[in-house]
Amino acid sequence: MVNSTLVTEFLLEFFAETWEPRILLSMLFLLVYIGSLLGNLIIIIATTVDHTLNTPMYFFLRNLSILDMGYVSVTVPNACINSLTDHRNISVAGCAAQVFLFFFCACIEIQFLTIMSQDRYVAICKPLLYAVIMNHQFCVQMTLASLFISLVLASVHTFKTFQLSFCHSNVVPQFFCDIPSLLRLSCSDTFSNKLLLFLTAFGLSGTCFAFIAISYVRILSAVLKVPVKRERGKAFSTCVPHIIVVSMFFSSAAYVYLRPPVVTFEVVKEMTLSVFYTIVPPFLNPIIYSLRNKQIKEAVKKVILRISFIFKYKRNEYLSEFSRGRKLTK
Repeated sequence: MVNSTLVTEFLLEFFAETWEPRILLSMLFLLVYIGSLLGNLIIIIATTVDHTLNTPMYFFLRNLSILDMGYVSVTVPNACINSLTDHRNISVAGCAAQVFLFFFCACIEIQFLTIMSQDRYVAICKPLLYAVIMNHQFCVQMTLASLFISLVLASVHTFKTFQLSFCHSNVVPQFFCDIPSLLRLSCSDTFSNKLLLFLTAFGLSGTCFAFIAISYVRILSAVLKVPVKRERGKAFSTCVPHIIVVSMFFSSAAYVYLRPPVVTFEVVKEMTLSVFYTIVPPFLNPIIYSLRNKQIKEAVKKVILRISFIFKYKRNEYLSEFSRGRKLTK
């Protein structure tokens, strides 16, 4: 049975057992998904079109938005379609692809949030050295390093997970293919898989969380020294939402991935917790990191004005051609 998978497909859980709450939750998550796509797309367009936003901060915001669009697309559309169509099946290959893509995006998300916290720390605490430390070469190198580390980790975890034999059951107690849920279904020895998850969590996630915590502690201590109360309040209103979303992301993921195995587990509880590290961050990131930012708001206004101008110009051009054509026919 070693290195053999006895199941040919897995069955995913629905958002709810009864039909009415399932439709309600599916529509809610679809709206959140559409909102995530629109919010992140606005940021990508605004930071690309407006050349005044060619700074490291907006470089990482654009990359985070691109990532979040992919991250939320890995799980939510498939789960909503499954719930609405009463279709639970996913092939072993499809499950492996979902595990790889989800883990890949999650690792990059953690590293991007860390880099962005460091960027804010340098901008607030060392403004004179900002251009030297956060130069373009450094930003590109950090992005490529994040992609490479995430690619290696996702490949290793996916390979190790699907080397196992799955013979206890093919019902995944989750609305998407997740490594902890799959390990429970295996009849192989999963010690090395759990050890690898533990090492990854403490090596990557633990280090990143420590860097983020230290960065925000230093930022807040620097802000407290600012004599102007209004500026202090503005800094707090910016930092606190960042800290809340990062804490929610790390704590919910840590509980699901690192908690000791139990004989009985609550599927609803695990699915609820997984929402906080799969669906909520891509939806909130555009709001707390960008859409509350004055420069982003101005850039969005410029884009909207430009689009409306182009639309009016094209409409007038079409109307003039149409009227010219009518005169010629007469």
